[in-house]
Amino acid sequence: MMSRYTATGIEAEFEPGSRGRVLRNRCGISGVRAMQFAESRALEAVEEVLLTRFAAGHRFTADDVRRIHRLWLGDIYQWAGEYRNLNIAKGGFMFAAAQQVPRMMNEFEVRFLRSLTPCAGMGEAELVATLARTHAELVIIHPFCEGNGRCARLLAWLMALQAGLPPLDFSPFQGRGKHHYIAAIHAAFSANYEPMETMFSRVVRRTLRAYAPEPVR
Repeated sequence: MMSRYTATGIEAEFEPGSRGRVLRNRCGISGVRAMQFAESRALEAVEEVLLTRFAAGHRFTADDVRRIHRLWLGDIYQWAGEYRNLNIAKGGFMFAAAQQVPRMMNEFEVRFLRSLTPCAGMGEAELVATLARTHAELVIIHPFCEGNGRCARLLAWLMALQAGLPPLDFSPFQGRGKHHYIAAIHAAFSANYEPMETMFSRVVRRTLRAYAPEPVR
């Protein structure tokens, strides 16, 4: 769904009948809500698949990020898992030029994934810092036409599982927290990761509270 973006390029094609609000897709979906539902169902389904793909000792790569995106959206979009060939902007901000994405993803692998994963054995503070940096940088690169934030959350979810955490509860990113999340992304453009660390600290603590055993009465 590209209505949130200004897009240029030959791949900026919309589904017929969608009035320019839904990207061309394999399912012939032209309604925004129907596409949101399809993407959400696919997201839930892929979590079960990913649990069997990446072990606790796995060091993630840029190709893994592409694989995660393809497993999630491959049945919906033909270009799933492929780096975008179009330039996109959101909220007045222009993301990296499409031709720079492969280079930036290679750098992302070297600077972040290679040095910060696997996450097995990390304490809470180290894990929060790791998740904040990798998540923010991946969103900033915006390697795909659609689904970048959710793909970055899937990666964070897998990394947290490596550290022994239960499935992350990302509700602090939503509702009233969305404004703070967006501000944290903006701060990360200047390599200021503290706001995103605050967001992930909330995510981790909310997750741990949700899975904490009930006190014996």
